[in-house]
Amino acid sequence: MPATAAIAHRRLVAAACQAVAEPGFATGLDELASQLNCSPHHLSRVFHRVTGHPLTFYRNQLRVRAVLEDVQQGATNLRLLAGEYGFGDQAHMARVVRRHLGHTPSDMARVLRPVEH
Repeated sequence: MPATAAIAHRRLVAAACQAVAEPGFATGLDELASQLNCSPHHLSRVFHRVTGHPLTFYRNQLRVRAVLEDVQQGATNLRLLAGEYGFGDQAHMARVVRRHLGHTPSDMARVLRPVEH
């Protein structure tokens, strides 16, 4: 690949990463590609080539991190967290968290809960 194409691809991925991190993490592939003036297929292919991961994996990684930060700060209503971070429902959030961390959000809440003396 020519150097100019590699630079353009890295810029596209950087812009996609920034757009995906918007509050709510609700931007889908079609909308994201439209914002970045490219086709969804091109964006998906370039993102995977540059990062080594699909765009969905990256987006879910950000969402899981945000959920864990909220849980660590004391959030207890997992249903509300699921909605806030763009998951279809609490069960979907639990599956994604388990896939990324090997534990459910409830398990993580027990681990992250401050110890009371």
